[in-house]
Order: sequence, then C-alpha cells, then structure tokens
Amino acid sequence: MRPILTAAAMRAVERRVIDAGTPSLELMERAGASAAVAAWRFGLPREVNILCGTGNNGGDGYVVARHLAERGHDVRVIAAAPLRSADARAMSARWAGPVLAYGEAKPAAGFIDALFGIGLDRPLEVGDVAELQRLGANARTRIAIDLPSGVGSDDGALFGVPFVFDLTVTFGANKPAHIIEPARSCCGRVVVADIGLGAIDSKTRCNAPPRLRAAVADVHKYERGSVIVIAGPAGAGGAARLAARAALRAGAGLATLACQPLALPENAARLDAVMLRVTPDVAALARVLTDRRIGAVVIGPGLGQDAAAKAKLAAVLASEVATVCDADAFTLCAGEPEALRNAAVLTPHEGEFVRMFGNLPGSRIDRALAAAARAGTVVVLKGPDTVIAAPDGRAVVNTHASPALATAGSGDVLAGIIAGLLAQGMAPFDAACAGVWIHGDAGLRGGTGLIAEDLPELLPAVLQGLA
Repeated sequence: MRPILTAAAMRAVERRVIDAGTPSLELMERAGASAAVAAWRFGLPREVNILCGTGNNGGDGYVVARHLAERGHDVRVIAAAPLRSADARAMSARWAGPVLAYGEAKPAAGFIDALFGIGLDRPLEVGDVAELQRLGANARTRIAIDLPSGVGSDDGALFGVPFVFDLTVTFGANKPAHIIEPARSCCGRVVVADIGLGAIDSKTRCNAPPRLRAAVADVHKYERGSVIVIAGPAGAGGAARLAARAALRAGAGLATLACQPLALPENAARLDAVMLRVTPDVAALARVLTDRRIGAVVIGPGLGQDAAAKAKLAAVLASEVATVCDADAFTLCAGEPEALRNAAVLTPHEGEFVRMFGNLPGSRIDRALAAAARAGTVVVLKGPDTVIAAPDGRAVVNTHASPALATAGSGDVLAGIIAGLLAQGMAPFDAACAGVWIHGDAGLRGGTGLIAEDLPELLPAVLQGLA
C-alpha cells in the first residue's frame, strides 16, 4: 500500500535525507526536473505560464521552467516577490528566461501552479486568487506542483482554489489532500514522482487490491467460514438479507439469517442459499451464538431501535464472536461508542459517525483514528474517500470506488462482505480494508444504474480477478 504523509511528516522525511548528506538544493532540482518530465508527458502545450511563489514550491517552479525551456517550450515565469527561500533564490538565479510581475503576462494555453505547496492553512490572498484565475481559468492544460494552491494538505479543505487542475505532480508520497475530498476532486490525475527519498514508512496508506487466501481442495463449508446475520422485524428484512447474501458471495461457506417468527415467511420467500433460524427472543439468539462454528456476526441492518433490538445487540456483543456493527446499532448506542468495544468492525456513514462520536476535530483520517481509539475497535468511516482506522494508529484510505455506490442498501452489502472475510479468518483491520476495496470494485463494475441487489452478484468476478 502506498504511503500517505502529512505536511509535517513529509518535511521530516526530507530533513532525514538532507541530514544524511543530500543537499536540499539537489532535492529541489530533482523535484522540478521530475515535474517537468511529468508535465511534458502529459501533453503540456508549447506556450506555458508558471506562477511561482516565494517559498520552496516557487523554487520547484523555477526548476520546472528551466527544464521545460530546454525541451522547447515557450515559458514565462510570473513571480510573487520577494523570495523567502534561499533555495528558491538559487534556482531563480539559474533561470535565464522572462520573469514577470502579477498582471504582466498574457494568458497561455498551458498553466503551472507553483505558488503554494504543502502546509497552507489559511485563505489565499485576494491578489493570488485573481492571478490564478487570470492565468489559469481559460488555460487548456492546468498543472499543479505538489498541490493546487488553496488546498489544505492535511485535511483536504479548500481555501479559495479557483478551478480544477488536470494534473498534480507530488513528490515521494501522496498527501492527504490528494486522497480525501473535497481537495481530491481539484487535483485531477495525481503523479507521485520519485526524488530519491528512500523507503517511506507511514501508518497511513492508500488501499490496494487485497491478497486473498486460496481455498484448499478438500475444504468444507464450515472451514470456509460461517456468518450469521441478525434480522429485524417483519417487513424490515431487506437490509439483513443483502448482508447475508453478500457474506456468501464474499466467500463464506455458510450464511444464516436469524429472524423472528413473523419474519420467517418473507425471508424464506426471498432466500435460497441463505439458511434461516427462528429466534423468537434474546435467549434463543444467545443459544444460537454458542455454536463455535460461527465465525462472524452482522448486526444493525434493519435491526430496529426498540428495547428488544438493544437486547439482541447486547447478546451479540457478549458472545465474543467477531461482529460487524452497522446502521441501527449506532442509533442504539448513540453517544456511547464504548458500548461497541467488543465489536470487530464498525461501519458508519458520516451521519451515523457523528451520532456515535460527535463532531470530532481534524480531517476524516484524524476523526476516524480518534474514533477507533475511543471505541477500541476498527472503524470504517464510509464515503467517497472511505477511511479504515485501527485503534493502534493504522489508517487506510480507499478511493477505489464509484459514485454508484451511493444507493440504499450498499452499506449493508459492505457489512456482509467484511463479515464473510472475517469468518474466513482475516484479522478485523485486514478484513475491513479488503472488504472496502472489493465493495468499491463491484461498484465500479456495476456503474450507473447500480442497485444494492446487484452488488453481491458482481462479487464472484471481483474475487476471480484477485485470484
């Protein structure tokens, strides 16, 4: 999985490399040269304006200008003055082409933003916004160095970025803003250039296709994993049925729906491969959960929010079976995330997350990590940039997904997928990361018009592609 670094962590990596003997000016040269190559390969028009700031990002811009000019581009530098960085001053001295003040350059087909890099935490000045808009609004190709100016590196916030870029070239590792919204949508395609920083260790990473354990030839269904999904009252079983079918399609050998007597006819009419167990009360459910062959439980989808539902949730959490909590489980424990400490994985969307944990400060990554630490379990904060966080400080961000997943029942399918992987022996954090990626890939395959019932049927092709 590719690392994600905050601004402070990136500076620490650069400082380590500099302290080991690589001059900072050499790193700037590598960064600018690699950005110029990326821009050239992207098809940057011959005529280009480069807006250079007063710090190191501006220094990168001067290097980009020099290398593009050597490749035959007609380059003009527009400079914010005075230069604050010694390295930027050194690189500006190596640039022999035109340097213009704000308002002097005519717009060009190509535009490169080297005004601000990582670490911006304030709104852009009015003059900076005006010049960005003047030079970039109508450019055919817009490229940002490290980050679009006006983007918060660590939290993905927007501080007045005036348009969407076509390409962003960053160095060493992704920054949170390349991965999380709303900044991600402003970056366009993101290229991570290698500038010789060596191996980068980070507890926050981008999600990647999972490595799944191959089934042995003589396996039987219980060895592939058994999942039980706790259903709600009659008329509200659709969510639980989706989760149970998804668990099977994710590779579990057995899935069972535990339901009330009145809900049995509707569930029996809708399910074939999923088994049914009638659990008229909490005592009956507790007895079912003593079966040591059960590898994972899903509770919450369509469960209900009454006293009986809360008692079922308590029984499941007391069973010590790996549990995925979703939907109504969060309403039942609103403001009390510690009550779900025995769960293996929590899968809230933004509204459920706030209901459980309140308005936590920081980025989505920060908030998910704080929630995981408080609840003592893996938290999957769902969204277009889903964050999977563990109590030990690990976090993974998933962007391998489709807007088509914003459909009723999609989250119930995700809960079932994760439970299916848990039942097969995956650790909770690994199962959550894998489940989110698999769910996202199914969404990409389904595309526009996707509904939740489609998702389980797409999973075999996804899993086959991972074999």
